[in-house]
Amino acid sequence: MSNQYKREHLLEKAHSLPKKPGCYLMKRANGQIIYVGKAKNLKARVASYFQKGAKSPKTEILVGHIREFEFIMTENETEALVLENNLIKKHVPKYNVMLKDDKSYPYVEVNQAEEFPRVQYIRRPKRGAKREVFGPFVWGSNISEVLRIVTKSFTLRDCTLREMKSRKEPCLLYQLHQCSAPCVAKISESDYREDLEKAVNFFTGKGQESIQILEDKMLTLAAEEKFERAAIIRDYIVILQEFLDYANQKNAELDGSDENIDIFAYHRGDIEIDISIYMVRNGILLGHKNFHFPTIDLEEEGELEDAILSYMYQYYSTTYDSFPDIIVSPFSKEMNGIFESGLRNYHQLKIVTPGKRYLSMMNLTKDHANENQRVRIKNEESVYVGLNKLKDLLSLPERPVLLECYDVAIFQGKSPTASQIVFRDGRAVKSAYRHYHLEERPEGNNDFEMMKEVLRRRIPHGDLPDVFIVDGGKGQVSMFRGVLEEFELAIPVVGIAKEKTKGSFRSDKIQKSDERLIIPGRSNPYILQKNKSLMKITVSMRDEAHRFSRVLHHKKEKQRTFNSWLDAVPGVGIKTKSIILKNLKLNQEELAELGVAQISQQLGISLKIAENILDHIRGHKKSPS
Repeated sequence: MSNQYKREHLLEKAHSLPKKPGCYLMKRANGQIIYVGKAKNLKARVASYFQKGAKSPKTEILVGHIREFEFIMTENETEALVLENNLIKKHVPKYNVMLKDDKSYPYVEVNQAEEFPRVQYIRRPKRGAKREVFGPFVWGSNISEVLRIVTKSFTLRDCTLREMKSRKEPCLLYQLHQCSAPCVAKISESDYREDLEKAVNFFTGKGQESIQILEDKMLTLAAEEKFERAAIIRDYIVILQEFLDYANQKNAELDGSDENIDIFAYHRGDIEIDISIYMVRNGILLGHKNFHFPTIDLEEEGELEDAILSYMYQYYSTTYDSFPDIIVSPFSKEMNGIFESGLRNYHQLKIVTPGKRYLSMMNLTKDHANENQRVRIKNEESVYVGLNKLKDLLSLPERPVLLECYDVAIFQGKSPTASQIVFRDGRAVKSAYRHYHLEERPEGNNDFEMMKEVLRRRIPHGDLPDVFIVDGGKGQVSMFRGVLEEFELAIPVVGIAKEKTKGSFRSDKIQKSDERLIIPGRSNPYILQKNKSLMKITVSMRDEAHRFSRVLHHKKEKQRTFNSWLDAVPGVGIKTKSIILKNLKLNQEELAELGVAQISQQLGISLKIAENILDHIRGHKKSPS
C-alpha cells in the first residue's frame, strides 16, 4: 500500500468525523500514539493533516508516520484543551514532547503559613497543612487574568515573600491603589486577611458576595467623582462575573466540582453496540473509555441490558486508580444490584440516573458512542472494507454479498448435526440459518461424507452463496472443494483456522492465537489481524456456526439418551429420567469409569439407581455389537 493511498484513506476517514470540538490521537501502524491535538472542529482540523498543501517540515514528518487516528468529543474547546493536557501526560507522545505541548492543569494556591499570603497561579501544587489549593480549573485560558484582577481589586500583594521583606518604601502599585502595601505596614494583618477572604471567595463558590462588594466600591468611587478608578472596577466586574457564570453552570451540571464522576451511555447499531464512559474528575473531563461488541452475541432483545451490565461490572472490578464517587447510568437500579454483590469500593460509590443534573453530560456521552461507532464502521472496520478485501484475495470480479459457513457437530459418531450460517453484506441473516440432522455412519466420524450429505441437501434449494467458509485448515478446504467439484460447482471456498505460536511477552508460556484465512492456491495463510473488518465477519460466522450446530447436537443427544439406554435401566422412571438428564454431563464410556457413589452424587440419584446404571453400562459394553 503506497503512502499516497494511505493518506487518501485517512483523509476520507477524517471527512467523516463530526464537526464538533474534541481531541484527536495520531497513531503509528503498531498503535503507538505519536501525537495528541485539540480542535474546535474535529473534521476540519484532522482533515487538514492529510490534504495537499504546504506544511512545515515537522508536520510533514509527523504525517509520514501516521497510519491511524481516533477522536474524543468534548462540549467545548476549553474542555478539549484540558483533555489534551491529560492525554499528553498519560501517553507522552513523541511529537507532543518535541513541540512542548505537555502542560499541567491550572490551580490557585494560598499559603496561609506566610505573614501576608498572596493568591498564586500554579501548575504543580504542593500540598501542606497550611496550603489551600483550589482547582484544577477548566477555565485554563483566563484563570491567570482572573487572578490578576482579583489581586488588584482587593489590593493584595503580588510580590514574592523575599521582595516584600526587603522593601523600605511601597512600590508603584500602592500609588495606583492596586496594593495595600503590607510590606511597610500600611495595613494590619487582620484587615489584610479580610481582603484575602473576599478574593478567595471567587474560588470557593462565594464569588457573588465579593462581586457585590466591588459594585459598592464602584458606586462609592463614582459618588466621589473618581470616575477613572470606578471605570476600572466596572471592567473588572464584567470579567469576574463571566468567570462566575461559567463556574456556576459547570457546577450545576456536575453537582459540584469536588466530585469524581463517570458518565456511561451506549448506542445500539445494526451490527454492533458501543459503550462510552466519560470520566470527570474535580469538574474536569479527563478522558474516556470505549467498548464495543457485535449484536450477534445477543440471542434475545432482553439480553442487551445484561450484556452491558456485565461489561460495566468487569470494567469497574478491574479499575484500581481514579475510582469515581458517582456513576451516572441509565441502569442505576440494576447496577446497584450487581455491584453490591461483590464490587470492591462499592461502599464509596453512588450510582444515579441522569435526571436534569447530569443530562447535558449524558447526552454528550451518548452522542460520542453513536459517533464513534459511525466513524469506525464507515471506515477501517466497515463490513465493506472486509468484503472488498475478500474480493481481492480470491480475485473475484465483484464484491461478495452472500456468505455461508458450515459446521458439523458429532461425538463418537452419535447424533451428528450440522449448521448453515448465512451473512448478507457482512450481517447475519438469521431467518436463513438452517439445521441438518445427519445420518449416523457405521464407521463413526466421517466429516467428508457428512459434509457431502449437507451439500447434497443444500444445493437443490438454490440461491447459493458467493463464497463458502469452512472451519479448518487445508485439509477441510480441500475436502469441501472436492464435494463441490462432484456437483460441478466453482464457488470459492476459504477456511478459517487458529495458529498458536509462542509469545515472548513476560513469559514464554503465553500463547497467542492468530486467526488465519486458508485460501486455495496461496502458499501462506492470510493473517486476518491485518484486516479487522474481514476478521470480524469470518470469525463471527465461524463462532455462530459452532454455537448453532451444538445447540441441535446437544438437544438431539439428550433426546437419544432419554429414549434409548435409560429406558432399559431397572428402576428409572420418567421423574428419575428428568433428574438424570438435567445433571448428565458425561457419556456412557466416562460413566463406566466411575464408582456407584460418584454416579449417585453427580446425577443426583439414589445409590440403588446408580448401581443399576453402572451394571447396565458395563454389561452393555461387554455384550457383542
